[in-house]
Amino acid sequence: MYNSLNPPRSNALIDTVLRNIKLKYVFACILAILVVTCFISLTPICAEDCNCDKYEDTAKSNHLPSKQIQKHHKHRLAVLVPFRDRFDELLMFAPHMKEFLDKQDLDYHIFILNQVDKFRFNRASLINVGFLETRKEFDYIAMHDVDLLPMNDKLHYNYPREGPLHISSPTLHPRYHYETFIGGILLLNREHFEQVNGMSNKYWGWGLEDDEFYVRLKEAGLNVTRPPNLSTGKEKTFKHVHNRNHRKRDMVKCFNQREVTRRRDRQTGLNNVSYKLEKSINVTIGNTELTILNVLLNCDEAISPWCLCSTK
Repeated sequence: MYNSLNPPRSNALIDTVLRNIKLKYVFACILAILVVTCFISLTPICAEDCNCDKYEDTAKSNHLPSKQIQKHHKHRLAVLVPFRDRFDELLMFAPHMKEFLDKQDLDYHIFILNQVDKFRFNRASLINVGFLETRKEFDYIAMHDVDLLPMNDKLHYNYPREGPLHISSPTLHPRYHYETFIGGILLLNREHFEQVNGMSNKYWGWGLEDDEFYVRLKEAGLNVTRPPNLSTGKEKTFKHVHNRNHRKRDMVKCFNQREVTRRRDRQTGLNNVSYKLEKSINVTIGNTELTILNVLLNCDEAISPWCLCSTK
């Protein structure tokens, strides 16, 4: 007679087999989860999308912080600032230029071309050096005095496709008003700067290097344009922060410097500027990221012996 409290041995055997199968499935699931977890932990996240090493290497080779490279604009502006012992002006310049240029949504970086050799200051050669050090990543430059701050938001630093753009025109500059003046702030694209072989390397001391550069541009058929229809005039377009009494300009002329530097230089330029880049330093002033290039210029005294004449 069948007794429900004492099932046959065959039923007990089936129950045992089922329990063993269930345990095997549980262990198999646990093992699968462990394998998948280990695989995920060892696989780089977004490996195809992340070019972190690429950005870091490019930045190092071009004196830039890595995050600066990650912008995506059609054109890139290198602001080249010839410099020596002008730290008071630099502390005003850096935050002002960041605020001013950020409004224009430009891809730009500021380079301070710090002359650290024993020779007299050479603005033009420093600009040549700055161009050579940045031309692979930047397709246009702004030659920019550290003591001249733009104040009018209509002064646009856009890519100068057609030719040189003179931001600080004679009708707007606080001090220099002659028609052929192109100093202060001048924008050029990479092709045009190379076309005229950059600037002369003969101008040690203050003045005239931009006048010689104007002749180079004119001979090459490059017309200088200037900002149109600005009503702020000479008083409110720029702030000139140079203190003539505190920081005197090096205007000494020795040997035949006065005669030579009033002629068009056909010997020197971008192709033969001689220098050594001592150090590249990425710094932040306030919230402004910039790069200081410590530059050692070389002087060929057979061509320009006045690079060492006394400035006292």
